[in-house]
Amino acid sequence: MGDNIHAPTVASGPTSGGIQIDWSKLTMPELMQQKEKIEEELKALSTVLTSHGVTMRSTLTTFDGYPRDDIDIPQVRATRVRMIHIQNDHKEVMKYLEKGLHAHFAQLQKAQATATTNGTTVPITAPSTALENSISDAAALGTPFAKVNSVESGSPANQAGLKAGDLVRAFGSVHWLNHERLSKVAEVVQQNEGRPVVIKVSRKEEGGSQTIEVELQLTPQRNWGGRGLLGCHLVPL
Repeated sequence: MGDNIHAPTVASGPTSGGIQIDWSKLTMPELMQQKEKIEEELKALSTVLTSHGVTMRSTLTTFDGYPRDDIDIPQVRATRVRMIHIQNDHKEVMKYLEKGLHAHFAQLQKAQATATTNGTTVPITAPSTALENSISDAAALGTPFAKVNSVESGSPANQAGLKAGDLVRAFGSVHWLNHERLSKVAEVVQQNEGRPVVIKVSRKEEGGSQTIEVELQLTPQRNWGGRGLLGCHLVPL
């Protein structure tokens, strides 16, 4: 038996949904929609492999080289092929999203490079890392990725000032491009038990329609009297 039943060779390229896509022609919102769609499909396909008790690298043969009879090998191979295709697509989407963000903030930086005061153009010197900081900062990216659905009284989230209805723009290093349906938020929480994490949210002022930006420090911890390390429920947008 050959090794080809384990790791099928798949040509790279943008092929989501079986349709050739020119990522360069998509707008930022369209790219974000494609990113979410791809991640949802990857999650579903991973579930298929898990149901068979295999991963992308698990052997499909017995110790003596015969095809395993405890799994549906054609389905596993087809699933792996599809995952390879859309993993390539995900890389392409992220590449063009990053390009779009760089272009967006480069335009902002250029527009802010000069200011007119009393009819005189005065250059404004910005730090050389301003663009990089903007791109790495989820608040600067400006797109909420989660909503606070509820906050338990006396919980770490409550003590930090988080409120139901808040729209999360940044949770530590997690932002709208990398949250992976909030799985990365869970990782940050687990990795920072007992240490403060910076949270940036958008919040509607009470009794008004104006939205304000709020930065909080939330310390995940146990034994606060309730379940979980935060005491709040986040839902993806």
